[in-house]
Amino acid sequence: MSSSSAPSPASGRVDLDGAPVAPLTICMIGAGGFIGSHLCEKLMAETSHTVLAVDVYCDKIRHLVDPAPPHLAGRISFHRLNIKNDSRLEGLIKMADLTINLAAICTPADYNTRPLDTIYSNFIDALPVVKYCSENSKRLIHFSTCEVYGKTIGSFLPKDHPLRKEPEFFVLTEDESPCIFGPIVKQRWSYACAKQLIERLIFAEGAENDLEFTIVRPFNWIGPRMDFIPGVDGPSEGVPRVLACFSNNLLRREPLKLVDGGEVQRTFLYIKDAIEAVVLMIENPARANGHIFNVGNPNNEVTVRELAEMMTEVYANVSGEPPLEEPVIDVSAQQFYGEGYDDSDKRIPSMTLINKQLGWNPKTPLKDLLETTLTYQHKTYKEAVKTQMSQASASS
Repeated sequence: MSSSSAPSPASGRVDLDGAPVAPLTICMIGAGGFIGSHLCEKLMAETSHTVLAVDVYCDKIRHLVDPAPPHLAGRISFHRLNIKNDSRLEGLIKMADLTINLAAICTPADYNTRPLDTIYSNFIDALPVVKYCSENSKRLIHFSTCEVYGKTIGSFLPKDHPLRKEPEFFVLTEDESPCIFGPIVKQRWSYACAKQLIERLIFAEGAENDLEFTIVRPFNWIGPRMDFIPGVDGPSEGVPRVLACFSNNLLRREPLKLVDGGEVQRTFLYIKDAIEAVVLMIENPARANGHIFNVGNPNNEVTVRELAEMMTEVYANVSGEPPLEEPVIDVSAQQFYGEGYDDSDKRIPSMTLINKQLGWNPKTPLKDLLETTLTYQHKTYKEAVKTQMSQASASS
């Protein structure tokens, strides 16, 4: 039964307009991942909402669900299913007031090597979720990506052109910036294209069938539990996203690999700041419905080379190990990702809409979030990496 029949306030919480927040039942698809685990923790710690946690794995939320601690009994339950082909999915969405879809293949190394899986995961597999929410009049918060913007307008200008420094040529705005992808042969854009198409479908469901939706475009959310360390809690040949990739190099005392010199620019947002934004969306539907929100931190903008340098310095302080004499090496995109890779030059989000609608602003400076994250990585993985490396050495 949906909790909407019991509208008592959620632990005295009020929304941004001062109205009491009723406890919700939330169907969270992808609850066992990086973002889902932090969101589950936040909801359990600070609200009275109930979570139906849907995923294939529960390792990152095991402390919440296996079994649920006594104080959380009845508030969070784990449902092991693959949304591709499980008839239970519609029943869970019907039980909930709100569905949050976090499920995705979202590591750049997969976009080239597994383009079909990437397209299916991010578009085809999401279709039933949208359909069930629309047909059952359930609200949907769908996680997209900042990659839907593709390349900036400024990237098509000569490198030394003065207009490249003008904000209108690179700052990305939800309802105005165009989505510019590379050619079809660059399969790196399979992810962004699939994500854009599901956004368009959700928007159309809202326009034609009154689906209540919010779309989230994360800009490089990072923090503890992000991705995996190859050979420890992920495949040895796996290539995670940049933070985990560099963490893996640091843990193994290997040079950090900079693709094409690491000249692309990115912004990075601490996961706990990001989760605060998501909770505001959950509890303020009147302000969030019908909107697409950038969620990032334009103050934490660096090139990937600068990120590597910062991480090397921070990790030396955290671990007590001196950095390597040559802490970085340059590799080509073709060497690292294979044929068909392409990239965007920079991704700087406009924060105007989310600040206006939800009053949200990011808080954590990049160096602080790197210290927190690398302390976690060192504490969690250093001994396991040592063991894995010694076993690999013994067997070679």
